[in-house]
Amino acid sequence: MRLFLKLFLVLGMTLAILVPLLLIRGVIQDRQGYRAEAVADIARSYGGAQAFAGPVLVVPYTETAEVEETDRFGVTRKVRREQSRHWTFFPATLDVRGPLVPGTRKRGLHEVRVYEWKATAKARFDVRIPDDAVAGADRRIGRPWLGYGIADVRGLRATPVLRVDGRAMPVQEGQGSRGGPGLHVRLAPPTAGQALAFDTELRFQLGGTESLALVPLGRSNHFALQSSWRHPSFAGVSPRQDIDAKGFEAAWELASVATNAQQQYLDGQGLPQAPPSAAMHPRDATAAIGSLDAVSVSLIDPVDIYTQADRATKYGLLFVLLTFVGFFMFELIKQLPIHPIQYGLVGLALAIFFLLLVGLSEHIPFARAYLIASVACIGLLAFYLSAVLRSVARGLGFAAMLAMLYAALYGLLVSEDNALVLGAGLLFAILAAIMVVTRKVDWYALSVGRASRTSGEQVT
Repeated sequence: MRLFLKLFLVLGMTLAILVPLLLIRGVIQDRQGYRAEAVADIARSYGGAQAFAGPVLVVPYTETAEVEETDRFGVTRKVRREQSRHWTFFPATLDVRGPLVPGTRKRGLHEVRVYEWKATAKARFDVRIPDDAVAGADRRIGRPWLGYGIADVRGLRATPVLRVDGRAMPVQEGQGSRGGPGLHVRLAPPTAGQALAFDTELRFQLGGTESLALVPLGRSNHFALQSSWRHPSFAGVSPRQDIDAKGFEAAWELASVATNAQQQYLDGQGLPQAPPSAAMHPRDATAAIGSLDAVSVSLIDPVDIYTQADRATKYGLLFVLLTFVGFFMFELIKQLPIHPIQYGLVGLALAIFFLLLVGLSEHIPFARAYLIASVACIGLLAFYLSAVLRSVARGLGFAAMLAMLYAALYGLLVSEDNALVLGAGLLFAILAAIMVVTRKVDWYALSVGRASRTSGEQVT
């Protein structure tokens, strides 16, 4: 009965340590929220997650035609009604390219990744104005406009330069009558049946935060981006990419039949936007919600301290459980009485490690913060356990075991893609070690407070 009582006590202490671990996870989530506020603050002043679409040629017209209407008395008569409509034309070819120059902005303790995009967008239009007015209709064609969509025009640096067939054109704010953020320019009104064939070139500099999306509205689309940032994350159609120590180069070749962007534009959908969680999880920043199909790139942080710390706390209960199991083995086999308060103090020391990790990593690199926090906790526990276990050698042995656990945890954190297989292997190795050490223990004898001489010698 004594053995089972001790087992329940160890289990209860393990569950009790869950409370501080959950509180520490709450602190991490709060810090993530503060970083999200820092990203939003910088986006308001510098430019948010950017998206670019266009150009699109819109030709408005007004058509007056004779129609039959029935009044409230049931009398049918012919009346002339005027209706405003427009044609929308997409470019035959679209080429968008330019370098992304990365940088950082700070708000308090938080660094936010920003960039400046030095872009050139070239397009070729080759369309014909329809000549299909109904008989008796009076059609008047208005002044068309070229519209470009930009998610956050606050990011524009200087005045964009737009040329149509080599001639500079003054740009105006907004996408035109469609509405939405961006730029547009008015053109001379064409005539019915007229062919419109011209080239456009827009040069501009655009500042943004963390991610950039490009919408393939042309019949044939070519996008090319370069940057010195070494950790890009791509979404949408995967590009041809070259990533090395000098940065990355990415290129997309897309046909209109491979995307729904044109139809979505006609249906009135807007530019891609990053979801609210993007600030906390950078790879999700490339996701578009209820918007035009796009390809995108995010300048991600490969060592996001809050994500790493949150993942580390998920292994906190395992740390505590393994340590308590070690205590339990020493207490029963070596007949060393360990008080529940001593269990609790050791568990709290293990939990405080994660809080130290978060606090230090906000000021110094994550790897250095991890090393300092682990050395501090292991040193404290080695000193304390030398007294609790009545032996410096036993205290140092436990410290060595904890050092191995912390090293294994760091390997799990930096090897995200292999975390599952490494974690499973670690658990298997620990279970195997416990089974080997206790394979000849007489548990019935231990349950009444006595260990057989043979079992004690094997464990020793």
